[in-house]
Amino acid sequence: MKLLEIERKFLVKNTAFKEESYAHKRITQGYLNSNPARTVRVRISGKQAFLTIKGIPESGGTTRFEWEKEIDLEEAEALLPLCEPGSIDKMRYLIKAQDKIYEVDEFFEDNEGLIVAEIELNAANEDFLKPNWLGEEVTGDEKYYNSQLGKRPFIKWTRAEQRKDSQ
Repeated sequence: MKLLEIERKFLVKNTAFKEESYAHKRITQGYLNSNPARTVRVRISGKQAFLTIKGIPESGGTTRFEWEKEIDLEEAEALLPLCEPGSIDKMRYLIKAQDKIYEVDEFFEDNEGLIVAEIELNAANEDFLKPNWLGEEVTGDEKYYNSQLGKRPFIKWTRAEQRKDSQ
């Protein structure tokens, strides 16, 4: 069982990644605890379900503790109503890039318009292929954590930015 996650996160500039995707799956998830020091997530991904605990990210946000266990789908469905307000609904696309896999999440509902790519690495300073659809790096920026998107969805940021621009 792997207990350390080393991951980099990026915004996605366009939907060209969909042409490179070899698989995709709808994901619904909620948080029993969204405190960044110890998030506890319930996720339904297709016909599978998982309970995940993540620790606080180390400096830079690249590395953190992660424990995940597959649970019964019925158990996950029973746990979701107990989650904090603000569930996440997204489509996850898998894209192979050399020997790595990008997970690209296209968000729906209050997070519609946000597309984020993540890549898991073996070391924080590991080199990896960066496809042309990859945008700004947002590793360590808490507002892009799924646990925070449930509390403060993307639509609230864009509305706030539009109000600033119109003033």
